[in-house]
Amino acid sequence: MFIDVVDLRNFYAQSLGIVARRFVGQGIRAHWNEVRGDRIAGIGYTTPYLGIFREDAERCLAFMPASQGVVKWPSARPGLAALVDETELPLTDAAVDRVLLVHALEMADDPVRLLREVWRVLSANGRLLAVVPNRRGLWARMDTTPFGHGRPYSRSQITRILRETMFTPKGWGEALFVPPVQRSLFLRSAGVWERIGPTFLSPFPGVHIVEASKQAYRAIPVRREKRVLVPRLEPVLAPSPGGAARSH
Repeated sequence: MFIDVVDLRNFYAQSLGIVARRFVGQGIRAHWNEVRGDRIAGIGYTTPYLGIFREDAERCLAFMPASQGVVKWPSARPGLAALVDETELPLTDAAVDRVLLVHALEMADDPVRLLREVWRVLSANGRLLAVVPNRRGLWARMDTTPFGHGRPYSRSQITRILRETMFTPKGWGEALFVPPVQRSLFLRSAGVWERIGPTFLSPFPGVHIVEASKQAYRAIPVRREKRVLVPRLEPVLAPSPGGAARSH
């Protein structure tokens, strides 16, 4: 079940949410550093992160699930956000080049259907980038942030569900090594936590950031065809011309 959009907006307005936005945004940008001319769709609550692409991308659209609710985005320009059924997006096949999932995969009632819909709307060379809570991290264990709700994943679980829905993981990243605590000591030292985390806390980031490519074709297991048995033909004697019995 998706978190209410008001709670999500309030989290990102707080000090801890600002820290999360900063480091998750850096992780997203590290994977997608060149999006010039691309069409990007965000599913879930992606507005804190879509803004970093608006100047370069051809188009950025924010699709917010109906059970979550929607807020206007951007606030001072014509709206680019819509309330949708996340498993029936209002897009044609192959309509976008990139899809960003944040607060989406772990919240979805049917993550497989969600990913299959993402596959449908992505172009042939499309890229998916998913930010997913790490089941071993502190952020997934505390429900004081949105990352503590829904279904967290391990790397192997993410890989399995991506392959099941015809995606191939291409790159991995992590973010949010800082503990999810609203205390100034932790917030001021958040940069230090993020720098030392990959070396000393590698199994315990708050989120996985995984990039995957769309598989154009699904591999089909080869089935051994049954042999068609042809009856063996036995030679027969053909009557020769004039072979009728002579009269005596």
